[in-house]
Amino acid sequence: MHRPAALSPASLRDVLRYDVPSSLVVFLVALPLSLGIAIASDAPVMAGLIAAVVGGIVAGALGGAPLQVSGPAAGLTVVVAELVATFGWKVTTFITVGAGVLQILFGLSRIASAALAIAPVVVHAMLAGIGVTIALQQIHVLLGGTTQSSAWENVAALPGSIADVSWPELLVGGIVVVVMLGWPSLPASVRKVPGPLVAIVAATAVSLAAGLSVDRISLDGNFFQALALPELPSGNWGAVVLGIITVALIASVESLLSAVAVDKMHTGPRTDFNREMLGQGTGNIVSGMAGGLPITGVIVRSTANVASGARTRASAILHGVWVLVFAVMLTAVVEQIPMAALAGLLVVIGVQLVKLAHMRTALRTGDLVVYVITILSVVFLNLLEGVGIGLALAVGIVVWRVVRASITSQPFGTPGSRQWEVAIRGSLSFLSLPRLNRALAEVPAGAHVTISIDADFLDHAASELIGDWTWAHEAGGGTVVVEETGMALLADASTAPPRRHQVRRRVLGMTPWRSRRTARARPCVPSAPASTAITATTSTTCES
Repeated sequence: MHRPAALSPASLRDVLRYDVPSSLVVFLVALPLSLGIAIASDAPVMAGLIAAVVGGIVAGALGGAPLQVSGPAAGLTVVVAELVATFGWKVTTFITVGAGVLQILFGLSRIASAALAIAPVVVHAMLAGIGVTIALQQIHVLLGGTTQSSAWENVAALPGSIADVSWPELLVGGIVVVVMLGWPSLPASVRKVPGPLVAIVAATAVSLAAGLSVDRISLDGNFFQALALPELPSGNWGAVVLGIITVALIASVESLLSAVAVDKMHTGPRTDFNREMLGQGTGNIVSGMAGGLPITGVIVRSTANVASGARTRASAILHGVWVLVFAVMLTAVVEQIPMAALAGLLVVIGVQLVKLAHMRTALRTGDLVVYVITILSVVFLNLLEGVGIGLALAVGIVVWRVVRASITSQPFGTPGSRQWEVAIRGSLSFLSLPRLNRALAEVPAGAHVTISIDADFLDHAASELIGDWTWAHEAGGGTVVVEETGMALLADASTAPPRRHQVRRRVLGMTPWRSRRTARARPCVPSAPASTAITATTSTTCES
């Protein structure tokens, strides 16, 4: 049996030099985020720390992305909050366990990378929608009010919360917002300390020094007392299964996308996606069994890990150890943190999930409609329906783009020459027949026509229409020349199922433009008999 090699002195030195300092930085980033995500999910506060510990130690040790850091993620807060409201907390942990089992099946079946087939614009819009939802929820806490149960209600209640603002809560939360927004502008030497930690410490210190009367975090016991086994649901198993699938898919997609992003940040070993699913699934099983939140690979912590110089998975594992030490020994410190401070942190995180770069990309690629509709659906319907609507719309647009050919019909040459060109580019199928028929109908009777086809896909219906029109046009005294430069050919469309050819028969792009332009103006190719099959010809036309 193969035994892993013992840690060499050089490797140990690298761990102490690079991974230990990185793990401390990641710990300081993860601590306030884990607390805030637990509160936003309507889960016990300690559940966020349990998930951070399990994500670091279990997923960090078993996952396939060595430098990725796992833990509770903002991307699941809306789903978890809905599950808690529907089933209660302990049944929600059972759903987390079920999601972990499903993720392990993803990894064992070696289809993990298939999750990356989801359109990135839908994933970006999903995260933006979650960010908007979190911001709408937590702005009420920041103002000293109460979060409502839906986005519509949060929007409707916002004027009332502004009118009845609690100034101490707003001051504490405002400190966090200002620090978080201003932190990236500070010198790099200062930014070595994580901004979220500084913001929470500063807001907590001000609230204690000024003796402000604000709501603070309340813990029900210590870390070990918070450990609790899940409960089986008493009914409504259909909704439970749907919850398991939803958590598993979202956690898997977010983890894999995060792993892809992390791979772009370093030159070390690449991610093994199937192993990553096994690690994430095992982590969710352990987290759910212990009473923790669902975990995913988290890009914020992973970015901090790589930027801090981590070399191995030891950094992610050690960050979980530091969270465990803190949760066991320093729970009294957590209870000093104002709720408004975490609300301010969550509002900033929510807003930062809406990225202008993603909007610009969606606008540039023509996917802005998908982006906007997905966001609105996630915010005002729910996460699963929003993603489903976004995916359906994205697939519909892709199909429309694939089957839509560019078809133009216009005269060319000297005035009165009666020369026309019908240019077809793209995928030519029966769906394009109405537009193709209109373009051909524009050609006057008796004209000399060049049909230029550069198609990567061409079916029998399109071939038949072109053949029938050619026969009728030539019978009326016109001439037709067909130029085929694409991968799909008319001659094949009537004898075989539509397919994409790998080799072009003739590429006009390789000939000089002058020769093509001159050839178009010179000779005349006699009209072919109606019974003659349409075939590729040279680039020639007829003068009248």
